[in-house]
Amino acid sequence: MMDPAPLRHWLAQGTPRAAHFPYDRVVDAYHHHGKRFVPQEWTSLLSRTRERLPEYAGPTDFLATFLDTALDRTDHRFDYRTYLALRLLAVPDPDTATEPADRLLARRDRLHVLLISDLVAAELRALEGPPQPTRDLPPSPLLARKRLHHAVRAAAAALRRLSVPIRDVDDPVALARRLVTMVCIDRTPAEGLTLRTSLLPVSTVHDELLFIRTLQAFEVTFGLLSVDLTAAISAVQHDRLTSAGVRLTLAATLLRETAPLWSLLATMQPDAFHRFRIHTDGASAIQSRAYKLVESLCRIPEAERLLSPAYRSVPDVGARIHDGQVSVVDALTALQVDRNVLAEAPVLADGMRQFTGAVHQWRRTHYRLAVRMLGTRQRGTGATPGTPYLLHGRDSAVFEDPGSSPRGGFR
Repeated sequence: MMDPAPLRHWLAQGTPRAAHFPYDRVVDAYHHHGKRFVPQEWTSLLSRTRERLPEYAGPTDFLATFLDTALDRTDHRFDYRTYLALRLLAVPDPDTATEPADRLLARRDRLHVLLISDLVAAELRALEGPPQPTRDLPPSPLLARKRLHHAVRAAAAALRRLSVPIRDVDDPVALARRLVTMVCIDRTPAEGLTLRTSLLPVSTVHDELLFIRTLQAFEVTFGLLSVDLTAAISAVQHDRLTSAGVRLTLAATLLRETAPLWSLLATMQPDAFHRFRIHTDGASAIQSRAYKLVESLCRIPEAERLLSPAYRSVPDVGARIHDGQVSVVDALTALQVDRNVLAEAPVLADGMRQFTGAVHQWRRTHYRLAVRMLGTRQRGTGATPGTPYLLHGRDSAVFEDPGSSPRGGFR
């Protein structure tokens, strides 16, 4: 067992400084044991740390969030959001996003690239570094090179927008090294701390690091998509239909750019996935708040869908809908009374088609990968419906055709 002496020493100070909390030693212990198996001595000390938060010098918000993430199993509230440490990441959110679209995209791109580069660094260590006794089932050199190729592809579009020069070469390992070097050149201490603390695997299986980082990258993207859809709704409400179409087209482009993430995730070894998956009970992607926001901002789901496990697992999204959240469909229907809105705004119609196509492609790819890992009958994590549920929803409507509802269309 790793010695928790640094944590005990920090706690023994008269007035511990929150900024000096031994994050590295705590994270090392979680990686050494896996969150599922962290010894009680560590969790007891962390619980004491949390109880004493008001005594510490300096800001404690980040430390409080980290402790809540690290102690989710101790508190019996382990779920998808704590598993992915989403509160430690600056996931875009329509309730708090106030910056212009270009700055929000730049922030998402920066976080996306940081997550991918950290994943790449872990794969390079497994490929080129000394054997890591605390990491089980490492990939073969051939598989690691394939992962590095897909990881660089997954970062490429964001790197271009951020003007980060990564000269293309044939060797995926050399290209991956350049990616890590260029991203780390200007990485801030705060970014480094965020990356370090937002990766707390439940096991010691190497591929779990890939799994967590890839899902985090998806969450960051869907967070920004929810902001884009909110902006498109506002544009429709103010009769700026072309602007709404442009925003939807940009959102579709961003979602299509995530395709290499699926290729990257598909390199996960099935044996490795099943090895760590047994310890993730209670954490299912069905609990993704960002995805449900995107879905409900396109059109308000039918009552049956709102009563499904998918929406019961994100009660705050259900509350938004209950409180009158407006969707793209609602905003368009309000204009549809005596106008053929899509006929007079071809850019909007095209944006809706493009976003619909991108969502359907994303769902189908998700389904195919889930079948590869789980089969067609196995239930999902935490007794969720699994692949049969994905099959039911993979081609469900994003935006429906005008006139398909008694209210006048799009619903």
